[in-house]
Amino acid sequence: MRASDPLHRTGQTGHDCAVQDDCELSILMPCLNEAATVGACVDAATSALRASGTTGEVIVADNGSTDGSREIASARGARIVRVEQRGYGAALLAGITAARGRFVIMADADESYDFGQSAAYLAKLREGYELVMGNRFTGGIAPGAMPPLHRYLGNPLLSGLGRLFFGSPVGDFHAGMRGFRRDAILALDLRTTGMEFASEMVVRASLAGLRIGEVPTTLSPDGRGRPPHLRTWRDGWRHLRFLLLYSPRWLFLYPGGLLLIAGAIASALLLPTARVHSLVYAAAAVIIGFQTVLFALFTKIFAINEGLLPEDPRLNRVFRVVTLEVGLALGGSLVLAGFAGSLWALAVWGSTSFGALDPSSLTMRIVIVSATAIALGFQTILSSFFFSILGLRRRR
Repeated sequence: MRASDPLHRTGQTGHDCAVQDDCELSILMPCLNEAATVGACVDAATSALRASGTTGEVIVADNGSTDGSREIASARGARIVRVEQRGYGAALLAGITAARGRFVIMADADESYDFGQSAAYLAKLREGYELVMGNRFTGGIAPGAMPPLHRYLGNPLLSGLGRLFFGSPVGDFHAGMRGFRRDAILALDLRTTGMEFASEMVVRASLAGLRIGEVPTTLSPDGRGRPPHLRTWRDGWRHLRFLLLYSPRWLFLYPGGLLLIAGAIASALLLPTARVHSLVYAAAAVIIGFQTVLFALFTKIFAINEGLLPEDPRLNRVFRVVTLEVGLALGGSLVLAGFAGSLWALAVWGSTSFGALDPSSLTMRIVIVSATAIALGFQTILSSFFFSILGLRRRR
């Protein structure tokens, strides 16, 4: 096919796809120095568009290639989107923003994914799914296509955590080939610029209640002839960190709640005994657990305010009842109880002419409980003011 042919120039089938309203599908691939494979990928994507019988385009979001990738892709008919900001997520987001298609199918430009499978994604999208994920574990992973550490530990672990934390139906969180309705994904206001963009798309789509489907997808060894951009431990940690930061329940609330309950139970069991050293640690667990639960609430409200998490009706109901005044009353009561206990301990100590105290005495137990109550009370008061400040931001 000649370079002057309109189909070769735009990667379209049917009529001109220069107008967004006339374009159904954009096939997007991020690119950073993929000269060895990008041409073949553009050809495969163009063939997939032709076979699908839809109007579309092929987009290469170039992230600063210096090996001629842009020129190769352009000569094969791709539309080039230059992306100055480095990062996998930055390249994809720029490509999605520039896409003219109602739907977008994305895949890497390294020949690891089969663009001929685009028809299955497009069919799901036409059915009304807003995000269609590939699943390499059901589609087939060719020998040498995925390192064993990724295949048997990294991907299953991170995908499992994603399903646990967010109730997502996705079996392969990090599949590089996926399709989606362009406006639905742009409405999510995705923020990350690195490899964790893959996780953010699934997490935000799940939290927003988008209709998500899957199709089996094959994975082949890439044809780059050089090491991949992915770094196992660095990028794995970035994905895990992202999942934790987007789930205050699992990062703060559940661990803090368990610690608070365990500390309270241990304190109740230890209080009648002379094991004051153990009681100190149990009291510390109560304080740390309480602080961690507060962090869960702080993080949740902040993330909602910033548009990172959706509104939580349960949290709204709680804060309609637990107002600043309620928090101040509760915190003040704990502080007063703590000071009252401290005065009691002081009186007991005075009865011994303020002499040396037996560490296992009742006085020491009263002091520990009183100090814990004072600490919890002041935390409650200060946190109540901070919640009110966050509430002002929400009302604005």
